[in-house]
Amino acid sequence: MPIPPAKVDASPATSPGKQTAVFAGGCFWGTQAVFERVKGVLNTTVGYSGGSAGTATYDQVVTERTGHAESVQVVFDPSQITYGQLLRIFFSVAHDPTQLNRQGPDVGTSYRSAIFYSNEEQKRIAVAYIAQLDAANVFHGHIVTEVTPLKAFYRAEDYHQDFALKNPNNNYITICDLPKIAALKQQFPELFVDYKGKK
Repeated sequence: MPIPPAKVDASPATSPGKQTAVFAGGCFWGTQAVFERVKGVLNTTVGYSGGSAGTATYDQVVTERTGHAESVQVVFDPSQITYGQLLRIFFSVAHDPTQLNRQGPDVGTSYRSAIFYSNEEQKRIAVAYIAQLDAANVFHGHIVTEVTPLKAFYRAEDYHQDFALKNPNNNYITICDLPKIAALKQQFPELFVDYKGKK
């Protein structure tokens, strides 16, 4: 069963539009693989948040000295899916929010759990949801997800974009990321779309 929905959330928009959310939940390949398969998500891009433009390259970020987190920029239609619903997916299947500065085999601050909010409404919803989940003891441990303002998002190198889709037989993808896609389909069948790549 998926975790409970957010009690504090934005109301669905009355007309189509575009809003942006940025999440960090370990290796960005898997986080993107989840969100690009969510109904109402219009586009996803992997990149880096939390550091400076001058250090926003993969070779620098993996040194764990730049302050960046591997992140995914999610552009969504708020008339089809709410920010709170995206957070529910983020906490349910995209990653483990109780792991500090790591996800599975990946260790370091670049793999930290973080929500980079772009406005006060996103901050309010995220903070309230974390408090709700912690109070209900939904997870086996305390949620360590950072909620921090989005200062900038830097697009990652082309070969990282849609990596899981393009490399389904990669051992890392098979072990770490395909189970996340399966969990999304199983827990949120009404929101699952069979993503085939950007048109």
